[in-house]
Amino acid sequence: MSQFVIREHEIEPLPGLPGVPPAGEVILWQGRPSSALVARHLLKIRWIVGYFLILASWAVVAGLNDGQPAGGILFSVAVLTALAGVLIGMIELFAWAVEKTTLYTITTERVVMRFGVAISMTLNLPFRQIDSVSLAKIGEKAGVIAIALLPGQRLSWLIQWPHVRGFRFSKPEPSLIFLTDAEKAANVLSAAVGQYRGARAEQPRIILQETTGSAMPPSVVAAE
Repeated sequence: MSQFVIREHEIEPLPGLPGVPPAGEVILWQGRPSSALVARHLLKIRWIVGYFLILASWAVVAGLNDGQPAGGILFSVAVLTALAGVLIGMIELFAWAVEKTTLYTITTERVVMRFGVAISMTLNLPFRQIDSVSLAKIGEKAGVIAIALLPGQRLSWLIQWPHVRGFRFSKPEPSLIFLTDAEKAANVLSAAVGQYRGARAEQPRIILQETTGSAMPPSVVAAE
């Protein structure tokens, strides 16, 4: 699948596309991840905040039990607060960078994923390479869309992260992650792939399966 990955896109004829689309190809939808959702669900910022709150509480309780002076206890809490601030700041910065450097595009022919905080890349996924699509909802409209590829199409999980379904190392599934309008995007994608294959009388047919309460999509098998 390496032939579909382009490492440079400094000059884009259209935002999110590595080249001028062929005649007849139309952009149906464009979007990017939400930095708030990335920080909360991917980077677990709430868990990290809770962890440091527990450490600070433990430092206070332990200091009081050991008879430490108030100044020593406050110093320990201040150090933990400073460490938490630095770590949380780094997480928020990375989440912001993921949002700003990512642009997903769905056209009538393909899915294009432009991403990369450190190294910019563009992943081109023609509909003929897509086996199935799944949606994991977060709340009412937000969620993650995973794209399962046909056998023989391989990607690097590490290079694709975080725009990939979690822990599918042997068969990575590119994902449109933490979209605020994931339900709309999934409907657009499933309809576009269905029309593409319907016009060519191709199988398998795409099924869009939804789940709730999970940030990572479930496995979806295409119908025969």
